[in-house]
Amino acid sequence: MCSTLLSLVEAWWAWLLLVHCVANMPLTKNLRVAIIDSNPALKSRNYLTNSTVPDSRVSTVTPATISFFKDIGAWEHVQQQRHAFFGKMQVWDYTGLGYTRYNARDVGKEYLGCVVENKVLCNSLLLRLQEELDDIENVIYPTRLASLTFPSKSRQAGMKPTSSEPLSVVHSTEELHRSNLVKLDLSDGRSLYSKLVIGADGSKSNVRQIAGIKTTGWNYPQSAIICTVEHVVENDCAWQRFLPSGPIALLPIGNNFSNIVWTMSPEDSLRHKSMSPEEFVMSVNRALDFGYGPHPRSNALDHFMGKFFSGIGNTAASTKESFEVPPRATGVVSERMAFPLSLMHSHDYVSKRVALVGDAAHTVHPLAGQGVNLGFGDAAALAKVIAEGVSVGSDVGDLTLLRRYEKDRKAANVAMTAVLDGFQKMYSVDFGPLNVARAAAFHGAQYISPLKRNIISYAMGDTKWPIFS
Repeated sequence: MCSTLLSLVEAWWAWLLLVHCVANMPLTKNLRVAIIDSNPALKSRNYLTNSTVPDSRVSTVTPATISFFKDIGAWEHVQQQRHAFFGKMQVWDYTGLGYTRYNARDVGKEYLGCVVENKVLCNSLLLRLQEELDDIENVIYPTRLASLTFPSKSRQAGMKPTSSEPLSVVHSTEELHRSNLVKLDLSDGRSLYSKLVIGADGSKSNVRQIAGIKTTGWNYPQSAIICTVEHVVENDCAWQRFLPSGPIALLPIGNNFSNIVWTMSPEDSLRHKSMSPEEFVMSVNRALDFGYGPHPRSNALDHFMGKFFSGIGNTAASTKESFEVPPRATGVVSERMAFPLSLMHSHDYVSKRVALVGDAAHTVHPLAGQGVNLGFGDAAALAKVIAEGVSVGSDVGDLTLLRRYEKDRKAANVAMTAVLDGFQKMYSVDFGPLNVARAAAFHGAQYISPLKRNIISYAMGDTKWPIFS
């Protein structure tokens, strides 16, 4: 079987968004698409009810990502399932020396982001894909990739059989066509041929390894605990506190539920997983309240900075907002999951007839919840490049074409990776002078309105560079 485009996956939402983008563009809607994924969740295409407890695995999607979903018609399906917008965010340091608050009104927006369960994102994209494709069952291959065979250089160059070859080896038109494609052998015994293989198969990407694309990265001495907790009142703010072992985030997920993402040492993560529910809830509330250090308080520096920077542009709405204590958790209502943290970046995003998107190309620290948004950005950018190539009659697997995608995304992804890694390193050290420097950074983010607005725009996906402007 020959396909024009093939997507290989583990991170469902990245390749599903890519398929939607391709299907929605007039120039690419006729491309033949095959999806290889054995995950049983691909069989579920009904709305998920809100009566169940939210899953531990969630994503914080930015307004830029939401715009992508709206463009392809998938966001209306998200809206029919559980999701939670938030318009405020508070970040503070355990030393009590500083805090900063952000408000969507600072940049004239209704919200800063939306927390959505991963299964809702996947389900919404599948529902939309089902609306677009009559033969969706023939597009998804519920199996695994066994091997990839790339075309030989001689076949790519279109060389003819030598005179010494017997007549029987002269290839048919179909065989000659296939000789310039990638052959994909599947674990169920079937084979596919494709002009372009898209690896969206996670941080341990099989596609990346077979293509020989090298990576740079390291493991952090940290793991993350994720789970769902319950409150007496509904949470409408995203909270993040930097602790000595790493940040803890409390993210609203609706219906008096919040998601916990807590970074700590691997040993502590095992201990917190084995705690009783009561002990764990006490530990969470301590980490988000008076534990490890006092609440930040206004001081003379706050007053000075507020007056000094009040004349620089319009004052952001959140500048005068006081520190608040997050809502207390009353119970943990989901499984507690722990996973190790690492940074990885591919030296190349593309090679001949191969492109990587999402975690297959890069993984980042989860402290700002940006990993999934980077993957969505990759998918949208690659779909655009493919459409541009089709418009001028280019081979969609041509390296020159694919390099345009890499150039666009690598700069943005490297910048975000560096910012998040810098934050991880800066907030993982408890040292007096560095604590003061961190406090100054918090004060700057709180009181310098132009800087605050730029930080918000960068985090929302509206600007590419986190600079003062």
